[in-house]
Amino acid sequence: MAKPQALSDRRILKIAIPIVLANLTVPILGAVDTGVVGQMGAAAPIGAVGLGAIILASIYWVFGFLRMGTTGLVAQATGAGDLAESGAILTRGIMIGLAAGAVMVLGQVLITQAAFRIAPASAEVEALARQYLSIRIWGAPATIALYAVNGWLIATERTRGVLILQLWINGLNIALDLWFVLGLGWGVQGVAVATLIAEVTGLALGLWLCRAAFSGAQWRDWARVFDRVRLKRMWVVNSDIMLRTVALQGAMTGFLFTSAGFGDVELAANQILWQFLMITAYALDGFAFAAEALVGQAVGARSVALMRRASYRASLWAFGAALVMALGFWSFGPWVIDLMATDTDVRAAARVFLPYVVVLSVLGLAAYMLDGIFIGATGTREMRNTVILAVAIYALVIWLAVPVFGNHGLWMALIVLNVLRGVFLGALYPRLERRVAAEG
Repeated sequence: MAKPQALSDRRILKIAIPIVLANLTVPILGAVDTGVVGQMGAAAPIGAVGLGAIILASIYWVFGFLRMGTTGLVAQATGAGDLAESGAILTRGIMIGLAAGAVMVLGQVLITQAAFRIAPASAEVEALARQYLSIRIWGAPATIALYAVNGWLIATERTRGVLILQLWINGLNIALDLWFVLGLGWGVQGVAVATLIAEVTGLALGLWLCRAAFSGAQWRDWARVFDRVRLKRMWVVNSDIMLRTVALQGAMTGFLFTSAGFGDVELAANQILWQFLMITAYALDGFAFAAEALVGQAVGARSVALMRRASYRASLWAFGAALVMALGFWSFGPWVIDLMATDTDVRAAARVFLPYVVVLSVLGLAAYMLDGIFIGATGTREMRNTVILAVAIYALVIWLAVPVFGNHGLWMALIVLNVLRGVFLGALYPRLERRVAAEG
């Protein structure tokens, strides 16, 4: 068993800050994609790229379990000093990603047909979106496999590698966007080709960044890689996280769909405020990921004391960040709203509901951090069950509150969802510590 490493605030920040910086590159890429096709002088290309990207992002988001599951399992193997298992987990994750991506490539016709039945578009937008998807779908194996790569990098505290990966993928994507679309005039197809090249080369770079896992023969120890017991554990962890993710995605989709029923003004206001919540998520992800890595290593080392300290210190930093963001939204939110919308009614509505975002920035903290803690400890069954219960109560609150309070009721339901996620997992945390102590 490995000797637990000293845990310091510097170590936490060394993990968290690169993740926060990496997340900042994501909305920049989306803005450039939109801006580049917008130079074509027509609305259809913008809609086609946006629709195609959303279709793929929705599918890829489900495979987020591969990132989270890999982080928890590798962190525990690292904490236990089991480098052989750490490499084998990465191999399994990459193989799952490549296989899942291959299935998407083979089933691309079915995916496209189903997507446009759910989200119908004009004939011109659909035709362009189909061109976009027919190119980008070939990057699915690389994109999904990268979840495992990122999970391994986070678990082993190589988050600078995650930042380097994001800078490469998004930076190359932006450069090729400009060249292919504005320089060569390839239009929507140029955006798709740029993304495909960035994704495939990103996987190559990611494998190089994980070279420590491939330095010995452990990554191709096929008896270990295909060991039935270890495969079963990986399956249980990943399937639990996948079900939790689907339930949570359903809740988020329900929020946006319910918003549409309030009319254009409140829908637009909610969309603007949703971007504020995404900023909170991007920032707190860094500290949640730090908790995943450090708690996982503590569990692998069978150290309850280190697990508790990692949970507390990472959460303390996250609380500070959440408080700063809440104060920022309260102070500068109205100004940002004015930048994002010119319609006076939308501005007024967004200001009315801005306090909910301020409150959520702090009250949602426990849910974010406990997710990270439970992922690190692979307490995935508890995560799955508590999210499903919280989402069910959230749906009930929407059903009861929205007819009476309108959009206020919807925001209250979102607060209830996030608070309950934190309360339920917080109540189960002592059991997590007892399990680690019993295994020690």
